[in-house]
Amino acid sequence: MHCTPRRKPLSTPMHLAGIALALLGTFGAAPAHAGEVYANLGLPGIGLGYAHPIDSHFTVRGDFMTMGSRQKDTTEDGIAYTGRYKLQRVALFGDWFPFEGSFRLTGGLSSNNYRVSLDASGAGGSLTIGDRTYTTSAGDGLNVEIKFPAVTPYLGIGWGHQTSSGWRMAADIGALIGKAKVTATARGALANEADIQANIDKELAQLRDGVGKIRAIPQLSVSVGYSF
Repeated sequence: MHCTPRRKPLSTPMHLAGIALALLGTFGAAPAHAGEVYANLGLPGIGLGYAHPIDSHFTVRGDFMTMGSRQKDTTEDGIAYTGRYKLQRVALFGDWFPFEGSFRLTGGLSSNNYRVSLDASGAGGSLTIGDRTYTTSAGDGLNVEIKFPAVTPYLGIGWGHQTSSGWRMAADIGALIGKAKVTATARGALANEADIQANIDKELAQLRDGVGKIRAIPQLSVSVGYSF
């Protein structure tokens, strides 16, 4: 097994949130329409955001959405895993209203923390990985990481967040564009088996035929907001 040093992400949720606030503050310093605070519900979870209409054709927005962290047991390719999931993102959007109505086209950039960690313990006495069943102890195991890119573009359509006042509704249909990366690491005495890497590669090939083919995370959400 070779260890590759982790590269520092190009951006973090807090970093992108700071950029969003700075941009929105810049727009807020110029004559513009009233801003809107809104709450999201749907995919990917729940969240809060702020929209700032520039004119009847264009709005800038920043929001945060999360599904939190959770744990769930699952079985993939015959291996029983304990799965841990962390799903959240911070995004900056530009909305274009081509007809000066509620319909809009939306593009943006998102800083993501979409990660799934699957851990298979050898405490049961054996693990079948690839073409071989290994005799294991509690100190042995296999960890699989499924991770979406840290920074991705967003494309979508929607309704709402245009120039208005008072209570309002909005909806979004779109996706974060990026390919999931799948890696695996053996631990304990299992990591020293002569053929373990070859069998891990076979296991990963099967996983990549499934979750590894994910190239986008959808957004299907509705929101309620208030424009001041």
